[in-house]
Amino acid sequence: ERRQFCSWPCKCGVRPPCAPGVSSILDGCGCCKTCARQIGESCNERDVCDPHKSMYCDFSKDQPRYEVGICAYMMGVGCDMNGAHYDNGQAFQPNPLYKCTCISGAIGCTPAFIQKPAGMLSPAVLQGNLPAGLKSNQSPKHQQDTTYRTMSAWKNCLVQTTPWSPCSRTCGIGISVRVNNDNSKCEMRKERRLCLLRPCDKNALKGLKMPKGKTCRPKFQASKAEKLSLSGCISIKKHRPTYCGICTDKRCCVPNKSKMVNIEFHCKGGSNVRWKMQWITSCVCQRKCNDAGDMFSELHLI
Repeated sequence: ERRQFCSWPCKCGVRPPCAPGVSSILDGCGCCKTCARQIGESCNERDVCDPHKSMYCDFSKDQPRYEVGICAYMMGVGCDMNGAHYDNGQAFQPNPLYKCTCISGAIGCTPAFIQKPAGMLSPAVLQGNLPAGLKSNQSPKHQQDTTYRTMSAWKNCLVQTTPWSPCSRTCGIGISVRVNNDNSKCEMRKERRLCLLRPCDKNALKGLKMPKGKTCRPKFQASKAEKLSLSGCISIKKHRPTYCGICTDKRCCVPNKSKMVNIEFHCKGGSNVRWKMQWITSCVCQRKCNDAGDMFSELHLI
């Protein structure tokens, strides 16, 4: 008889702390928060492998019971681009400007050429003393190469941007980050913005009225315009933000549409600071509610 690792009703003990980089997830029984099993560790229907690292439980060595397995990596899928198929991990160059790599179904590209800074050019080039073969009577091919080297770096840059991370706080002002290379050097840089899902004042939430026949109120607006506070700094203007609401059936409400605004704060000492901020326009309520402490989660528990 096959051993059962799950039992109901659920009984959860003290939630264990997870090591850095290890996901805190719901166990396979759907009962308790637990630390995900890592590569090479044993797993079963209760103790599941880290899904955020593309792992699965391999039961192939536990025949015929298939009770206990070992965490292993899933095989990465290939990529399709312009009618061509590339294997996982394969590098390719779809055109002369970019070099690309296929990674588990996603394609990442970088410029094939990097502009040579003027300081690295020889004095002869800088002074216009070009060799005879590179003067005005040079071949069309050489003319094209010379023109390309003088192009600004950003013209050869394939702009890549990651999605904004979930807000670092489920109430009050938090921080959200993303990485992009939309700059003059085409370098991947971290960008930060403020985010405000809802106020921490519980009285503001208690006063919310549910629409008739509904179990969720996806969004609501502040009752009046007020100044925002950030680490001792106060916004110069008053604002009336839109917040994500609450549900009575344990669903979570998170932003699904927003825009970016600039908020200027006045700080102690007389200095001013300007921050980009996510300005919520609409929210959606859903049943998948991950733990706010899970560094890999796409959503925060609200």
